[in-house]
Amino acid sequence: MANQTIPTQAFAGQRPGTSGLRKKVTVFMQPMYLENFVQALLDVLNGCRADGPAGTALHDQTLVLGGDGRYHNRLAVQTILKQAAANGVRRVLLGQGGLLSTPAASAVIRRRQALGGIILSASHNPGGPDGDFGIKYNASNGGPANEALTEAVYARSQNLREIRCSDASDIDIDTLGVRWLDQMQVEVIDPVADYAAVMRSLFDFDLLRGMFQRGFTLRLDAMNAVGGPYAKAILENELGAPSGTVVNALPLEDFGGLHPDPNPVNAEDLIAHMMRADAPDYGAAMDGDADRNMVLGRQFIVTPSDSLAVMTAHARLIPGYRDGLLGVARSMPTSAAVDRVAKVLGIPCFETPTGWKFFGNLLDAGRVTLCGEESYGTGSSHVREKDGLWAILFWLNLQGATGRSVESLVREHWHTYGRNYYSRHDYEGIPTVIADALMADLRAGLPGWRGQAFGSRTVTLADDFSYADPVDGSVSAHQGVRLMFDDGARVVFRLSGTGTEGATLRVYLERYEADPSRQDTPVQQALAELAAVAEQVAGIRTRTGMAGPSVAT
Repeated sequence: MANQTIPTQAFAGQRPGTSGLRKKVTVFMQPMYLENFVQALLDVLNGCRADGPAGTALHDQTLVLGGDGRYHNRLAVQTILKQAAANGVRRVLLGQGGLLSTPAASAVIRRRQALGGIILSASHNPGGPDGDFGIKYNASNGGPANEALTEAVYARSQNLREIRCSDASDIDIDTLGVRWLDQMQVEVIDPVADYAAVMRSLFDFDLLRGMFQRGFTLRLDAMNAVGGPYAKAILENELGAPSGTVVNALPLEDFGGLHPDPNPVNAEDLIAHMMRADAPDYGAAMDGDADRNMVLGRQFIVTPSDSLAVMTAHARLIPGYRDGLLGVARSMPTSAAVDRVAKVLGIPCFETPTGWKFFGNLLDAGRVTLCGEESYGTGSSHVREKDGLWAILFWLNLQGATGRSVESLVREHWHTYGRNYYSRHDYEGIPTVIADALMADLRAGLPGWRGQAFGSRTVTLADDFSYADPVDGSVSAHQGVRLMFDDGARVVFRLSGTGTEGATLRVYLERYEADPSRQDTPVQQALAELAAVAEQVAGIRTRTGMAGPSVAT
């Protein structure tokens, strides 16, 4: 066995986005495409500059490796192992079968004190031969790499002229234990063990066992993704939930044809079960890499923004948070429901750009304990990623501690704090040039919107959200165009960074209702006036030719 140096040419477009590098799987399967990006990453970790010589910073380090099991995952794992060996990595902790959920990878990095980890996932994007693939690097805190590192990787990728790779044969990635690839140790680990240990430290497992023993029912849809083995191991095997509680539990390369995005549109089978008269007590779903969640009660759907607010309000009932919260954080597009709770509790509430790395700084600095975003992601200081199964267990523990149903907890919350009617409208697959022009025109027109009246509402603030990180002082500009109204309502426009075809325009609508007698209006009806404002301001239909959003949640 020997290390090979193979000439290569740079690929355009390898700049990591909010959640790493995501492309169609056919793009990643091009000769040298994955290899180039991995080499650029390893070079940067080895201390290389954009066009400098290779370093040796990795030679005594441990990396974590795993992914969500989507198409191309197993082949990519073998490639990355051979490149890691040729670039001097001392040891790799590999999830059995090449599998590690994103929150589990974060837990392993933190518990094993690794330098960082390479996670193979396109999260909630579809899988299969025609689906999407992705790769990202998480740092030693377990969270997504900061922009300085990802920009350095991109710069290196554009100057790359060669890759280094072992010519060793593929290794067994399915059997637990230690093996060697050249001089590099590869330890195939139980992908659930470290994560389950963290969950035991946070939740009252005895209480949860008792709930299932008394007949509590749950339906958790793992959407044929990586979260299935974690949910079965913890809920069914350890907590005693009946067999079959976790459905679609086997990870499949194409997710069984499902779109592994836990929202009312893509989790339609779960929605149908929870809307029945004989529905389980509790329903939930996770996405492709198990970092997102959806929570439901009988005939009742919980929005991610309400979920974060309710969790914040009742956190002291959960063993891991009995001492209270240091603070909370939400992404700017997420509804302000949690802000009201934080004010009552007397704790800080931070508003950040979209992207979990911004929460990571606050978590590391001890500024916050819980954080969440509107795209079905919530998490806490236990890892540095959003965590789907953690959120599901949190809600389960909360029901056990209060004796209340999901619906009654949310309705009580609305009665106490008021309801933030909230919706996100996604316009997918817009040609990038059209989407960019739309946002540019919105930004150019911002000075003219302040003071404008739309029906009974008047714009009090029109801006392009900019965030100054209170921890490191960095500034992130152009994070979304906002129109804020005198009654607290708002409309936000933002381009998503998680798609792989064209651009996705996201429009966020929100208004507050304090009167309990007016808190049962259907969401889209309650927000219809704001949707009309968004169309008037942006001209989405005229520009895109789309009659309405691709998805409204």
